[in-house]
Amino acid sequence: MVADQEKIQFTYQYSPITPAVGREEVVGAEEVVGPEEEVAMLDNVKSVPTSVISALQPIKSESTFSTSMETKVYARRWIMLIIFVLVFMTNAFQWIQFSIINNLITKYYGVESSTVDWTSLVFMVAYIPLIFPGAWIMDKMGLRVTLLLGAFGTTAGAWTNVMSVAPDRFYVALMGQTLSATAQVFLLGVSPNVAAVWFGPEQVSSACAVGVFGSQVGIALGFLIPPILVKDHEMKDDIGEDLLFMFYIVAGISTLLLLTVIVVFQAKPSLPPSTARCLAAQQPSPTPLTYYHSVKRIVTNRNYILLLFTYGINVGVFYAMSTLLNQVVLQHFPGEEENAGRIGLTIVLCGMLGSVLFGVILDKTHKFKETTLAIYIFVLASMAAYTFTFKLDHIAVTFVTAGVTGFFMTGYLPVGFEFAAELTYPEPEVTSAGLLNASAQFFGIIFTVLGGWLLGNYGSLVCNGTMLAALLVGAALTLPIRAELKRQKANQTVDECKETVKDAKSNP
Repeated sequence: MVADQEKIQFTYQYSPITPAVGREEVVGAEEVVGPEEEVAMLDNVKSVPTSVISALQPIKSESTFSTSMETKVYARRWIMLIIFVLVFMTNAFQWIQFSIINNLITKYYGVESSTVDWTSLVFMVAYIPLIFPGAWIMDKMGLRVTLLLGAFGTTAGAWTNVMSVAPDRFYVALMGQTLSATAQVFLLGVSPNVAAVWFGPEQVSSACAVGVFGSQVGIALGFLIPPILVKDHEMKDDIGEDLLFMFYIVAGISTLLLLTVIVVFQAKPSLPPSTARCLAAQQPSPTPLTYYHSVKRIVTNRNYILLLFTYGINVGVFYAMSTLLNQVVLQHFPGEEENAGRIGLTIVLCGMLGSVLFGVILDKTHKFKETTLAIYIFVLASMAAYTFTFKLDHIAVTFVTAGVTGFFMTGYLPVGFEFAAELTYPEPEVTSAGLLNASAQFFGIIFTVLGGWLLGNYGSLVCNGTMLAALLVGAALTLPIRAELKRQKANQTVDECKETVKDAKSNP
C-alpha cells in the first residue's frame, strides 16, 4: 500500500490504437518519473489481459483522462445498501400479494384465476420494453435518481391498490400493479451496481447477494402475510376490509421509505472503493449512442449470451413456480391457503441462505463458472424431488423439497449478476444485470402462461415436469461458458502496475 502522505496518480493517454501509461507524480516530492522509465517499469508486469486494456482504453480518439488511484471503503455503505434493500422489498411484496391468495381474489372480484395471474405477469411484461430506457437512466443519472424513481413508483402503486378495494374495481388493481411493475425497472437490476459503487473487491459479491435480499425478503413476506391478513369470508365486504387493511400497511411503509430515500440516500462515495471502479469512472458520461454501443458489445459477447439464457430459464421457472404456487398446493391440499403461503416463504427463506452462502463462496474463490454449474445441477435434482413428491400427499414433504429447491434456485440470483459483471467488464453492471432480468421476465411469462394451462388441463406433474425439462436445457447451456473474469483481472493488473512503479522507485 502507498503511504498516507503519498498520493500516486496515473494519467492514462488514450488513443484508438494502444494505451500508454503516462507519468507518475508523488505529491510532496520533487521526483517525477518520466514516460520512458515508466514503460520500463511496466514491462515487468506480465501479460496484461486484453480485457484490461479495453478497460484502460475506451476507444475514443484524442481523449485524455486522469484518475487518482486512491480508493476508500466507507462505513456508510451499509446504510445505503439497507435503504435499497427495504425499497426493493416493498416492491417485490406487491408482485406476489394477489397471486398467493388467488382463490380469494377470484371470489372477491369475480374474475378467473388466469386473470389474477396477470397481477404478477404484468411485472414481467412491463420490464421487457422498459429495461433499456431504465438502464440508461441508471447509467446517466446515477443511483440516487434511480432509487428515487423506484421508491416513488412503488408508493404510487401501493396507494392505487388502496383505491381498488371494491368488487368492480379489479382494473384499478391492475393499474396499481402496473405502476409498481414500472418501478421495478429501477430496482431489479440495481443490486450489482450498488455493490460495485459502494463496496470493495473483497465484499462486492456478498454485497450484491445482500442487495438481492430486498427482492427475496419482499417475496417471502408476500407469500406469508396476505394469507394471514386476508381470510376466506362468506361476505365479499369482509374480504374487502381485509384487503384494504393490507393495502394501507403496504402504502404506509412505502411512503416512509420514499421519504428516507429523499433525505438519506447518496448516489456514490467521494472516493471509489476499488481500482476497477476507478477505471470504470474514467468512462465518459453515457449518451444514448454510447449506451447503444455498450449494449451492442454486451450482446455480441458469446459467453454472456449463454449466461443470458441459463439465467433466464432458471429465474423464469422460479417466477412461474411462485405465481402458480397457490393453485398447485390447493390442487393437492384443498383448504390449505395459509400453508401455500408458508411453502412460498420456505422457498424464499432458504433461497436467502443460499444467496449469502454462494456470495461468500464467490468472494473467497472467484470460481464463477464452477459455482454456477454446481448450483444448476442441484436445482435439477431438487426440482425433480419437488415435482414428484406432491404425489405422496404429505404436505410436510412438500415443505422440505420446496425449501431445498428455493435454496439453490433463488440462491443463483446474485451468482448470475456477478458472473455477468465479470464477463462484460468494463460495461456498466446495471446494463448486464438488466438484460439478465429481461431474459428472466421473458421466460417467466412463457413458463407462467404455459404452466397455468398445463396445470388446469393436465395437472401439476406435467406442469412441473415441463419446467424441469427447461432447467435441463439451462444446465446444458452452462457447460460451454468460458469464465473470462475481466473485472478480477482489471483489479489484479492495476495493483501489479502500482506495485511495479513503487518497487522501481525503491530500487532505481
